[in-house]
Amino acid sequence: MASVFRSEEMCLSQLFLQVESAYCCVAELGELGLVQFRDLNANVNSFQRKFVNEVRRCESLERILRFLESEMGDEMQLPKPGKYPETPLPREMIDLESVLEKLEGELQEANQNLQTLRQNFLELTELKHLLKKTQDFFETEANLPDDFFNEDTSGLLELRSTPAAVAAKLGFIAGVIKRERMVPFERLLWRACRGNIYLRFSEMDAPLEDPITKEEMKKNVFIIFYQGEQLRLKIKKICDGFRATVYPCPESAGERREMAAGVNTRIDDLNTVITQTESHRQGLLKDVSAKLWNWGIKVKKMKAIYHILNSCNIDVTQQCVIAEIWFPVVDTGRIKRALNQGMERSGSMINPILTAIQTKMSPPTFNRTNKFTAGFQTIVDAYGVGNYREINPAPYTIITFPFLFAVMFGDCGHGAVMLGFALWMVMNEKSLLAQKSDNEIWNTFFSGRYLVLLMSIFSIYTGFIYNDCFSKSFNIFGSSWHIRPMYIDGNWTDAIVHGVSDGLQLSPTVRGVYSGNPYPFGIDPIWNIAKNKLTFLNSYKMKMSVILGIVHMVFGVILSLFNYVYFKKTINIVLQFIPEMIFILSLFGYLVFMIIFKWCQYDASLADEAPSILIHFINMFLFSYNDKSNRPLYRHQQEVQTFLVIFALISIPWMLLIKPFILRANHLKAQRMFNFGDIFVHQAIHTIEYCLGCISNTASYLRLWALSLAHAQLSEVLWSMVLHSGLQSSGWAGLIIIFIIFAVFAALTVAILLVMEGLSAFLHALRLHWVEFQNKFYAGAGYAFTPFSFKTIIEGKDE
Repeated sequence: MASVFRSEEMCLSQLFLQVESAYCCVAELGELGLVQFRDLNANVNSFQRKFVNEVRRCESLERILRFLESEMGDEMQLPKPGKYPETPLPREMIDLESVLEKLEGELQEANQNLQTLRQNFLELTELKHLLKKTQDFFETEANLPDDFFNEDTSGLLELRSTPAAVAAKLGFIAGVIKRERMVPFERLLWRACRGNIYLRFSEMDAPLEDPITKEEMKKNVFIIFYQGEQLRLKIKKICDGFRATVYPCPESAGERREMAAGVNTRIDDLNTVITQTESHRQGLLKDVSAKLWNWGIKVKKMKAIYHILNSCNIDVTQQCVIAEIWFPVVDTGRIKRALNQGMERSGSMINPILTAIQTKMSPPTFNRTNKFTAGFQTIVDAYGVGNYREINPAPYTIITFPFLFAVMFGDCGHGAVMLGFALWMVMNEKSLLAQKSDNEIWNTFFSGRYLVLLMSIFSIYTGFIYNDCFSKSFNIFGSSWHIRPMYIDGNWTDAIVHGVSDGLQLSPTVRGVYSGNPYPFGIDPIWNIAKNKLTFLNSYKMKMSVILGIVHMVFGVILSLFNYVYFKKTINIVLQFIPEMIFILSLFGYLVFMIIFKWCQYDASLADEAPSILIHFINMFLFSYNDKSNRPLYRHQQEVQTFLVIFALISIPWMLLIKPFILRANHLKAQRMFNFGDIFVHQAIHTIEYCLGCISNTASYLRLWALSLAHAQLSEVLWSMVLHSGLQSSGWAGLIIIFIIFAVFAALTVAILLVMEGLSAFLHALRLHWVEFQNKFYAGAGYAFTPFSFKTIIEGKDE
């Protein structure tokens, strides 16, 4: 139980393993996940370590597995059993290498064949369309009038002869080009050939697939008529430059039809071969998919083990592996059992030897968590990992964090909506965990599901305290405000006090208005319709924020005492804790006393006579007691306040001067080198920071008041400007309007009040814990315990 409040007690031990059993012993420790290995070869290049070749082999296997997984695509799902496979033995790497290399070779060969077949299919398809378009062109040209070529039909050339003469005297080139390259291709032909060509093109209707990237392509068929060998060479070079594919096209119509028939036959045969090749490839991938996940886990485990072995030393006889490990003392028995299991699995007869090492190194910090406490521990560790055996703020944060959040977010309705979301995550956590989403925002919410659950419960509680639910109040017990019978007239009646009136100024100073017994729980609902509601809540929430803040800070100072007692720092107890408590209680503890005393001493009927606490607090520092307009709170107030201020001032040099000189004397007595200046400056900084921090931290807790009022006002604005206007509608049209307006109201409530305001309150509560609370007792200058664990490596939480 003590480990909840402090980090686990750690032990540094030296581990001696026989070379033959080292692999299996490390594997068992990886399954256990409770041992952190120190790198004993930090000065050795990673390429010069003992097991670098095994690591490279594992990386080669990982490359093959990534290739196989990429070939499967998104269509083929990998079955993932719930249990991880057992760590393979070193000799199994050879078998796994042969299997994976064979699969890689077969799949690469299938891919190469399939790519070649698809390339051939693409070329035949293009040739098929080219022959068809060319045939259509010649048939169209043969039916044109004789003066067709007297006009510039292509926009490129004027030829004065008949189509038959053109076909007889001119040569032509036919090919296929990508559609987006057609315009610059045409323009360059015109300029390079000086208009001495005739170009016709047509779009291919069917989209084509790139055999390599498998992306869709759109192409055009073109035919270019030219005259002379020089133009033919120019055209050929331009086609090559634009990566246009030129196909041989017969001049005779009969030969073109015969070639088209042959192309269609070859396409049909090619389709059959492609289908069979694809079927063979899919069969290979289907067989692989059943084992790929297990193979990946095995390779990750092997690679992790060899990385750990690379951090160990090997003695000069090459028979013993020496490692240094950190582990929790309470888990010593489990670690020894795991080592014995590894020895038995390897077949070795020599027991591993575990011996403790005395060291001056600071041990790592390990706070054991479960699924409930993990979110709160993450909040604490985000500020800084605690020093070894330093008191852990996480157990206290479980209560204080959601409570301070709820003080700023207090609303029964909003808390209930948040509670529903949190309960859904908690009740479906197993299925949601199995999905393993990559969405970082969702994973953040889900990992803090129990934090959200507590924040919502506390928000409902503070919502009842504020008597606030979507800016409306509950009238459960009936209002405690009444009108004395003798003062009932046309202006003040119980009906007005208990009804809704825009002119109602609810104040105990109004003649005849009185409050009976205090409202049983929370704030009287009558304040919801009072015109001076904001003035009342301002005073109430401001004082409440000051009280909560000072209590929270004093609790942090008290926790520092437990650190001093545990580490046996008596000097810190006498010269730091005691003056700190004197300072904060003499000034700010007294402020809390005045607030509570005034609440108890003055009721609503004496509101005009009540003195101002703020003025009293200011006069306390100025030693000014001549203000007759502000009556004292109690008898002998001047003497008490003077004593407290002097006592607080005495605590400052108590903190500042005594400790450095005592430390200096102790070090001089021990005849050690000692820098007194550094110690004095450090203590001076601590003293100034603490004294000024008490003032600034107290002011910082006023954010509880500010955000609570802002949340309430935003909620009221949404009610009055959105939903309230819809509720005034009637009839069938009003029903539709209410439905639409409620949807708008719900969307704005979720987006603004739940998400934005919730995130704002969360961040402010985070700051209050990190700065105002934890800095009183928590250094957070340690380093985390990072055990060698297969689970964290496989789940991607560790490298």
